[in-house]
Amino acid sequence: MTRPTAAPPRDEGAASAPVRLPMAYVLPLRAHDDGGLDELTGYLRELSRWVDVVVVDGSAPELFARHAEAWRGLVRHVPPDPALRGRNGKVLGVLTGVALARHEHVVIADDDVRYDRAALCAVHQLLDGVDLVRPQNHFDPLPWHAWWDTGRTLLARVFGGDWPGTLGVRRSTFLAMGGYDPDVLFENLELVRTVRAYGGSTATPAWLYVRRLPPAAAHFLGQRVRQAYDETARPVWLLAALAVLPATAVALATRRPGLLLRAGLATVAVAELGRRRAGGARVFPAHTSLAAPAWVLERGLCAWLAVGRRLRGGVPYAGARLRTAAHPTGVLRRRMTRRRPDDLVLWVETGALPPPLRAEV
Repeated sequence: MTRPTAAPPRDEGAASAPVRLPMAYVLPLRAHDDGGLDELTGYLRELSRWVDVVVVDGSAPELFARHAEAWRGLVRHVPPDPALRGRNGKVLGVLTGVALARHEHVVIADDDVRYDRAALCAVHQLLDGVDLVRPQNHFDPLPWHAWWDTGRTLLARVFGGDWPGTLGVRRSTFLAMGGYDPDVLFENLELVRTVRAYGGSTATPAWLYVRRLPPAAAHFLGQRVRQAYDETARPVWLLAALAVLPATAVALATRRPGLLLRAGLATVAVAELGRRRAGGARVFPAHTSLAAPAWVLERGLCAWLAVGRRLRGGVPYAGARLRTAAHPTGVLRRRMTRRRPDDLVLWVETGALPPPLRAEV
């Protein structure tokens, strides 16, 4: 069940000296170079004043050593649990970090996510009432490729909420349900669906804005088809994307460019609704709505390329191929009915990490 919240809670301690929150912050990391290390270290230093921080670092040994030196005394810095198996390194990092967390309320965040104290307080308060919280990311700064991707964000805000690089979760729920499958591509969707399959509740507060640093333009371009592949887990969205190019071709072949113009204006109007929703105009500049038609055309092209990848066995990922973007909730629910109750009790009581939940395709 999703429980929307109408207004953000207040951070009662914001005006006084920071008081540490009873929360854990899990950052799964796999760096390829040490670019941005100083900025990330500064963020972790500030973050560690507010919450316990666990960095699960799957970087190469030389980078791991540099990180250990930079973060000594700031965070718990550990490698992924070697006993875990799976092809999605981020999920392995999350499984390791949540198992090590000392608090019930846990924030999971990518290395480009930048929380402030008010947002952490909001997640903490929401987790008192639900099992999982899905905040809203926004890019800052906003280079051209972040502007382009914001068009996607604004449309998603109209149709159920965007998929950010961070979630909040109750540790007891996470352990009791056995974590989530480490062999999927769209790991955030998999985690949300697993919580719901377990019977947990979720919230998608459109007003809870968390800053995100934009990727490098080359990285952004390299992710276009991979992100389109995520929609294989959401067939309705995939079919809508696949229809874009044929519809455009028909309009051009019949010499009716006015249809394309009206479709583009309608897309901008929908994106503007998403921009204004829940006070979004304060973090999404007005011109970002204009990016929505361009993103729709891009997704229409990449959806066909993603289908081609699916037919060839999946998306290349960390030296392997991932075929499954995420499992349907029904499949996850059936998988959970075959767990033994004593297993669930054992996982919660000992805090030991159970075998990751694996659902058949």
